[in-house]
Amino acid sequence: MAETVKNAFRPNYAVPPGDTLKETIEAMGMTQAELAQRTGRPKKTINEIIKGKAAIMPDTAIQLERVLGVPASFWNNLERNYQETLARLKEEEQLQSQIKLLKSFPVASLVKKGWLPKVKSDMEKLKALLNFFGVASISQWQDIWERSQPVFRKSMAFESNRVAVAAWLRKGELEAIQRECKPYKESAFRAALNAIRGLTGETPELFEPEIKRLCADSGVAVVFVPELPGTHLYGATRWIGSTKALIQLSLRGKSDDHLWFTFFHEAGHILLHGKKEVFIEAKDEGCRDIGGGEKEQEANRFAQDLLIPPEKYEAFIKAIRLSESDIQGFAEEIGIAPGIVVGRLQHDEVIPYSAANTLKKRFRFREEKTREKGE
Repeated sequence: MAETVKNAFRPNYAVPPGDTLKETIEAMGMTQAELAQRTGRPKKTINEIIKGKAAIMPDTAIQLERVLGVPASFWNNLERNYQETLARLKEEEQLQSQIKLLKSFPVASLVKKGWLPKVKSDMEKLKALLNFFGVASISQWQDIWERSQPVFRKSMAFESNRVAVAAWLRKGELEAIQRECKPYKESAFRAALNAIRGLTGETPELFEPEIKRLCADSGVAVVFVPELPGTHLYGATRWIGSTKALIQLSLRGKSDDHLWFTFFHEAGHILLHGKKEVFIEAKDEGCRDIGGGEKEQEANRFAQDLLIPPEKYEAFIKAIRLSESDIQGFAEEIGIAPGIVVGRLQHDEVIPYSAANTLKKRFRFREEKTREKGE
């Protein structure tokens, strides 16, 4: 059945139902005047239907069934298909002028990741792109993703790579819409974060489904979306409606300290900031960016303090030695992955970035592993 739909013939011209009506009455030896008399329709109406100037209305279709013995559904379907084809051809004519904008979008990357179907013609590529974004034209895309989202324009990542960033955000949005979540409840989300903190030492196979489950039960959809080339994204936070929040993560950095800090940073935005705001964290802005805005710094402090209690951290860094075994012991004491402690010490310049990196874990998306096996 799916194959039939996939290969359905879509003509680049529209055949009015009147052509079929004319053939039918001629085969029966009936004139237009006689058909008008038998149906009770004016001769002018019948003539306009045959010439494609008037539509076959449902009541007319029933009358044609009585007179010609051809089911009303047949005539209704002919009319519907005709009108649909006319609308499609008109749309394609309008879209033709927008095809040149395709080159602005990372279509090849979207196809490679399976976010867009593989099609041949530029027109089909454009239609697939519009379907992906859920818009009728590039103009609507600009209204939604540029003109009506001032927060995007404040992000250097969006300013320099707006179409790729928008595609990445849209993919997360689509996954979040499909994710079943209970209505957002702050107390439940705070409890989920405490439970998730204890998962930082686990493997992705264990922590990923648990993060998604715990957050979904508190009204937050967590999605992992590989970044697109040139976007340099770590994560994003926004609300999908009034009862579901979205935390979207890439694996940029691909080490556990980056992943966990970004996750709790995004969680901080949900707890501390408004539902109408969108936060994008990218290289050189957002997470751990000293020059970031006040809200970014608030989210930074939230993540830092939740992962590593400030008083314990201050006591620890006063130690004479900060060897790998010391770091590992401290991480075990406070119940988090040692790589997170390493990342914090490096960021605070307590130890050099070249030190203790063996304690960090590195992650990859399942699709990357699958691709490697396929190669």
